[in-house]
Amino acid sequence: MATILIVDDEPDIRETIRFALEEGGFQVLEAGHADEARKRLSEHPDLILLDWMLPGRSGLELAAQLKQSPRTRMIPIIMVSARGAEEDRVKGLDTGADDYIAKPFSPREMIARVNAVLRRSMPGDLTDQIEIGGLRIDNVSHRVSAGGKIVDLAPTEYRLLYFFMTHADRAFSRSQLLDQVWGSHVYVEERTVDVHVRRLRKALEQTGHEQLLQTVRGVGYRFSDQ
Repeated sequence: MATILIVDDEPDIRETIRFALEEGGFQVLEAGHADEARKRLSEHPDLILLDWMLPGRSGLELAAQLKQSPRTRMIPIIMVSARGAEEDRVKGLDTGADDYIAKPFSPREMIARVNAVLRRSMPGDLTDQIEIGGLRIDNVSHRVSAGGKIVDLAPTEYRLLYFFMTHADRAFSRSQLLDQVWGSHVYVEERTVDVHVRRLRKALEQTGHEQLLQTVRGVGYRFSDQ
């Protein structure tokens, strides 16, 4: 049974979300602000539902800090906010959040999003090791390296790179990448792909492999050493 940490400063909203999650078979932890959320991390939540607007430190700041820390960066985060504009969604995802839900949302949508993100963070049988152009991905140790140097990737960028490397030399549209990497039941804009491709390229710059991730005009993206 997965454990979900709800971080929201409004008790009524926490209660509504808790009820829906418990009905969906999840264990639930609660926090009303960022500092309390950090304390609850010792209880090892499998996913965090994080409200953007929190007293003191915002949910956006907390998400960025959690994704930058080696101890917490692998915990999936779903940002929750009344800010539903595309630029706000992109900003939320750009912190490293795995998904973004705009208020108001239905309990069924929330459960579907939680399940989809948990499925993505717990992959099934996968190819153990792949190497292309000197870039190596090891799915057993969950590491990416080149020339003995480790490439530090956030969870979404890791999944994106894994998909590209297991489907090298093929061009994929943004919608295809959303279906394959994010899942067909996740409701995010195609621009999300561009955000994470940009972040992946930046991470690959440290070993000089950013050129392997190629833009295909009129189509989308391709991973190739050709």
